[in-house]
Amino acid sequence: MDMKEIKKLNHEELGIESARMRRAMFDLSSQVVTEKVKDSSQFRKMRNDLARLLTETSSRRVVTAPTAKPVAGKKVKS
Repeated sequence: MDMKEIKKLNHEELGIESARMRRAMFDLSSQVVTEKVKDSSQFRKMRNDLARLLTETSSRRVVTAPTAKPVAGKKVKS
């Protein structure tokens, strides 16, 4: 999954997709215990995809968060 696809997802879809990705990573790690994994590069791909999803979620949260305004009468350190 690349960033173009991730940016098209809405907030709910990002949450669902990240939960699905975490579950897939858990299943893959369970398969390692039973020695059924043939392609170990799947771990890196899944971690990178999950990181992309979480990065987009975080950046959207920062954009929509209200900015803190200084309280009147208090000095703001520069």
